[in-house]
Amino acid sequence: MVKIVWTNKAKCWLKHIFDYISVDNPTAAKKVISGIYEQVDLLKAFPEIGFVFKKNNNQDIRIIMYGHYRIAYLIKDKNHIDILAILHGKMDIKEYLKKNE
Repeated sequence: MVKIVWTNKAKCWLKHIFDYISVDNPTAAKKVISGIYEQVDLLKAFPEIGFVFKKNNNQDIRIIMYGHYRIAYLIKDKNHIDILAILHGKMDIKEYLKKNE
């Protein structure tokens, strides 16, 4: 089974998402965060389910969706995935991921 590692940046994105939603609806915030975690858990069994964002010799960055959110992840090898970011669909994911290359 694949090991999932949440980067510090991804953890910060989760906190920001939770804080933003919980201002109006703490229950919905918990539900969104739980849904994101459930979606990421699918990667343990199916690491390549996301669509390819960037693939070359050193990087295989893919994207999976949960609601309005895009979850960017890096397949480091067949046993290790890093979660890079959780971004709202309105955000420019290309710009964000360029900063993290």
